[in-house]
Parts: sequence; structure tokens; C-alpha cells
Amino acid sequence: MSLLFVLVLIVPAFLSWPLGLAMTLLIDPCQNSTYGRWTSGIFSKTGGLAAVEEQDWKSYLFSMLIFNIAMFAFVMTVLALQQWLPLNPDGKGPLEASLIFNTAASFVTNTNLQHYSGEASMSYFSQLFGLMWLQFVSAATGIACLVALARALGGKKTVGNFYSDMMRTTFFILLPLALFVALLLVAGGVPMTMDGAAVAHTLEHATQTIARGPVAAMVAIKQLGTNGGGWFGPNSAHPFENPSFFTNILECSSIILIPMATVWMFGRITGRMRDAAVIFSVMMALLVFKAGAAVWLEGAPATALSGLPVEVVSNLEGKELRFGSGAGALWAAVTTATSNGSVNCMHDSLNPLTGLVPLAGMWMNIVFGGVGVGLINMFIFIIVGVFICGMMVGRTPEYFGRKVETREMTLALLALLVHPALILGGTALFAATTAGAGTVLNSGAHGFTEILYEFSSSAANNGSGFEGLGDNTVPWNIATGIVMLLARYLPIILPLAIAGSLAAKKPVPVTAGTLRTDTLLFGLIILGSVVLIGALLFLPVAVLGPVADHFTAIVH
Repeated sequence: MSLLFVLVLIVPAFLSWPLGLAMTLLIDPCQNSTYGRWTSGIFSKTGGLAAVEEQDWKSYLFSMLIFNIAMFAFVMTVLALQQWLPLNPDGKGPLEASLIFNTAASFVTNTNLQHYSGEASMSYFSQLFGLMWLQFVSAATGIACLVALARALGGKKTVGNFYSDMMRTTFFILLPLALFVALLLVAGGVPMTMDGAAVAHTLEHATQTIARGPVAAMVAIKQLGTNGGGWFGPNSAHPFENPSFFTNILECSSIILIPMATVWMFGRITGRMRDAAVIFSVMMALLVFKAGAAVWLEGAPATALSGLPVEVVSNLEGKELRFGSGAGALWAAVTTATSNGSVNCMHDSLNPLTGLVPLAGMWMNIVFGGVGVGLINMFIFIIVGVFICGMMVGRTPEYFGRKVETREMTLALLALLVHPALILGGTALFAATTAGAGTVLNSGAHGFTEILYEFSSSAANNGSGFEGLGDNTVPWNIATGIVMLLARYLPIILPLAIAGSLAAKKPVPVTAGTLRTDTLLFGLIILGSVVLIGALLFLPVAVLGPVADHFTAIVH
């Protein structure tokens, strides 16, 4: 198990340093460099002045929103017409309207919540040119917005150009990495074919249809871009998506690699590597604690086996036996620390307290998080921590040499409250009505947790689920689709507005009374803010759901 921790957590942490440097050079190049002039020249020829001119934060956000609307409309069209489009060797039919809306919203927002089973519902064209394309550009959108935030905090009046940042991220970061990982996955046994489903004749003279397709291509970017949308319904628990110990390690470590690297990229762009080291340390400490807790808690036997001779083994319910309970619990912690959401075991089958670990990861939503947006979310907690400390010592709080005042705190509090409001409001509505209560697999606290998990996953743009839930209904599709859209764009818009407001202010000189944000003390302040605020917001539903489920299981 210790080797698994090293390969999944420690190796990506070391690789994130050079990758962060490469990302900085490729996404934020010096305009006088050969690479900068060459890429700007290509972008200006293909997209005109709009693709290269410098933008302030408002223009940057406007371009991002326009492009994302176009992404949404394009994929809605592809999914609605898939039965008439090419690359449909298995003759997939039309999709229901609310499912089309939910799926488009899910992949545009980098959530990849799937209320369908890919091999049963989607054509190759829909998977490749609709959903997989979104896995590239939605991930690139998050990274580009972080780059803009970093430039603003670094003191720049303009924050670059969204289209240039997105194209550099897509073509020079995500595409090469995805190609490399896809080749390794093919070598590890993941299918990569454009042929239709295979028909096999068993020894019992039965006929079996085996779905396949260009799986490796989609799996690579689903992991690297913290997307999570699988080719098959069981995701990486399926032997075609994840056939061996090698592919399991490769896929799980790929989840965390780019989110880790974005922290170092942020430090280089802002010119504050010590601050980046503090942020990285806080995130890493939370991730290691989450992963360790999940593996330890899942080492207990399933309650259903109580009193049986096999009670002494760890909880293997819902696990892929090739990997065991430890690898499943570790993946669950990593995939919900980021906004990835892919799975190699069924989260609904986790021990109740183990199920609290992925929920906590999605409630915090800052433990590296989705590519780019995880650090944007952490920025809100940093602003709150700076403000609280400033008020405690009777001094106007500052961050990166700019004063944090009423406007910035108002926006920060709005950004902070969007996430719990979407989770708790949606959970309350669906738990109290048949729209949610009538779709749960289990009664009582576990059924409540299924509803709570679905809204937590949607609001965190994660995409994993307690899949006992019958969520492919019109109410679920519409509600989670709306939550995913709001939870994606408001937490990007509000922090960029804060950064833009700070960038417009005159820098103040550093004095003996300035709160340093690159120290161990400030790291502990951030950590305390995250834990305390998270506990105040979500402890009641944690008690009503996983904790009550745990004690109910013990009693019975």
C-alpha cells in the first residue's frame, strides 16, 4: 500500500515541478520570444486580431463565456443529431431531450456527470467529436482563467487573451500529454479501434456483444484534464478502460499531475514561488490526510458481512477485485480532491465513513481541484484568511501588495457561499419531494447521502456519483444541469473580478506590520479557514448522511 501511495501521490508531486515550468513557458511566453511571436502569428492569421489582442479581465471573461456558449450549442447539436451523423457503427439512436441538456452542461463545465452509459447510448462521433473535444477545451478554459488570475495578481493591467491562452493550453500542453498517456494505455491493453462492437460466441453457445471503440484516446484526456467522463458506464472499473495494475497507477496519477503543476505555474507567473510553495503544502497535506483516511476506513469489513467468517477482510463490496479495497479508496480520495470524478470502484458501496471522505473533498473543492479552477477556489479562502488576520491586528488587509477592502470581500463572500447554497438547496428540495426521494436505492440515511452526493458532485464539477441513485430522470437532469452551469462560471467570474479590482489599485509598500503570505503561519491560517468554514457549512448534513448511516449500520 505504501508503494501505491508513492506512485500515485509522491511521483506526480515531483513531476509537477518541471511540468509547471513547461506550462509557464508554453502558456505565458515572453512576447519577444521566438515561440511567442510564432504562436501569436498563427493565431492572428486564423482568428484575426480578436485572437491575440490584450484584454482586461472583463473582456477576457466575456470571450470565455462566448466561447463556452458556442461549445454548449455545438455539442447539444451533435448529441441531438447523433443518429444521423457518421461513425455510428452500432446504430445508436436518439437521446432524450433533458439528457442531451444535462450531458452538454456536464461536459462543457468540466464536470462529466454521466446519467447514461456511454457504450449503450453514444455513437463514436458523439464520444470523439462532441464529448472528448469538450474534455480538451473545458480543461483548457479552467487553466486559461487561472493564468489570467495570476497575471492580474502579478500586477498586470491586462490579463492576456483568452483565445491565445486556450489554444496554447490545448495544443501545446493537453494534446501532447494526452497522446503520450494514450500510447501508454494502448500498450497496457486499453482498446483503440474504430470497429463496432465485437460479437463473441461462448462455450455455452450463447452470443455476446462486447462494446469497444477508441477508448484509450478518451481515457487519457478524461484523467489529465480532471474530466472523468468514461467511455463505458462503469468508468475505470471496466476492464477495457483500466485492464491492469499498470494502467490503474497511470490513470490515477494522471488525475493529480496537472492540478499540482498549475500551483507552480501560478507561482512563476506572479513571481511569488514561496507563496506557491505554501499553497502546495496546504493542498498536499489535505490530500495525504484524505487518502490515508479513506484507505484506513475502507480496511474495515462491510457491515453486511457482520458475523460471517469473511468478516475479517476489508470491504470488497463494489470493488474491482484486480485492485482491491485500498486502491479503490485511494482513487476515490484523489478523484474527489480534484474535480475529476472518474472511479475504479462504486462509491455507493464504500463504508459509510469512507463515503464521507469523497464528500469532504467535493465540499472543500480546493485540494488541487480541477485544472486551474481548484487554485481559483483556493484564492477565495486566501482572501478570506488575509481579511480575518488583518481585522484581528487592526490593519487594512493586503494581498500581493494590494489592499483588500469592502468590494473584494463582498465578492469573496458571494463566491464562498455559491458552492454550499447549490449543494444544500438542491439536496433539501430533492430530499423533501418525490423528485429525489422516489429515485434513491436505499431508505434512510444512505438514501439521503445518495441525494447529497449527487448535488455535491454537480456543484463541485466533479461528476462521480453514488450510483444506486436513479438519476436519469427529467427533474434530475434539469436540476443538476443548472447546478453544474452555475457552479462552473460564478466561481470563475467572481475571483477574476476580485483580481481585476486588486490589479487596478496602487501597490502599498511592505512594512513591519504587513502580513506575510509566504510563511508556515499563513499556511496554517489557510488550512484553518478551509477546515473551519467547511465544518460550519457542511457538518449538519454530514451527520444526517454518512455519520448517521454509520451508526445505523452498527445498531443493525
